[in-house]
Amino acid sequence: MRNLSETMHKLSEIMHQLPEMTATGNKIPNRQAICDTLMEAAGEDRSVVALCSDSRGSASMTPFFNAFPKQSIEVGIAEQNLVSISAGLAKCGKKPYAFSPACFLSTRSYEQAKIDCAYSDTNVKLIGISGGVSYGALGMSHHSAQDIAALSAIPNMRVYLPSDRHQTKKLIQALLKDQKCAYVRVGRNPVEDIYSETDCPFEMNKATVLSDTASPDVAIIACGEMVRPAIEAAKALKAEGISACVVDMYCVKPLDTEAILTLAPLVKGFVTVEEHAPFGGLGSMVSQVVAANCPKRVINMALPDAPVVTGTSKEVFDTYGLNAQGIRETVKRILQ
Repeated sequence: MRNLSETMHKLSEIMHQLPEMTATGNKIPNRQAICDTLMEAAGEDRSVVALCSDSRGSASMTPFFNAFPKQSIEVGIAEQNLVSISAGLAKCGKKPYAFSPACFLSTRSYEQAKIDCAYSDTNVKLIGISGGVSYGALGMSHHSAQDIAALSAIPNMRVYLPSDRHQTKKLIQALLKDQKCAYVRVGRNPVEDIYSETDCPFEMNKATVLSDTASPDVAIIACGEMVRPAIEAAKALKAEGISACVVDMYCVKPLDTEAILTLAPLVKGFVTVEEHAPFGGLGSMVSQVVAANCPKRVINMALPDAPVVTGTSKEVFDTYGLNAQGIRETVKRILQ
């Protein structure tokens, strides 16, 4: 069994050596933005420590390991140890950032995340790399389509899915300043910039509402890599006379309920979009808030409750309508 595990990890590393698949001018993935931000902090703060589970290349953390060898720990293919060691370091006053593929970090080390991090209230930041279907060609064993639900269900655990490199930097800078545990999921490939280095509105645990209208017809609430196609869908809908505001809900837990309840009286319904299974994720959380406070129709766009097809992220998204066209068509259903 161990040999199989090691083989799958090696396949993961091979996947990360392939050329990046992106149609955008941005070549910096969110994982690299995390490394750059931690390197800036580690030079001044020796308590910042990075830990990897044989995944420093996948995590874009090789530069950190080379620059700060005394603040770097390689635990090998041992995700449970990765999290427990991080928790021990946190109890000693360190600020550990534990990197591992999201599919393994959120499942193999679930008990350690629950007990050693959340229940023990330790300052461990769990960084799930290559989240969602980033490892598309490797199949269900390497997809992390349940991590939002799983980690959000743990009391005292926060869950974040930043939408681009600039927001990722802001989030990591904010996390460096607090003492609570958190789970951050990022994808593998670069994503098109939503914000800029000089214009990236960010408030911890507050969603960013992207809208140029005071009276939207519908609200599209998205997280992570789904924010970009949501914006593209809103632009296409505007040309058809339909007003849609986009909510970048990077803070899945704690969910920004205030943003939802502010929009609820204005819109005819909500569309949620996530790179996740249909149960227990962003859509489920938004539906709970809306149903309990101001019933409106909510349609949740997500991956299916079935093994996802293999392919690149774009191929998977296109298959299940998690793209601008699919979102646009779903918004129209809300308005019928």
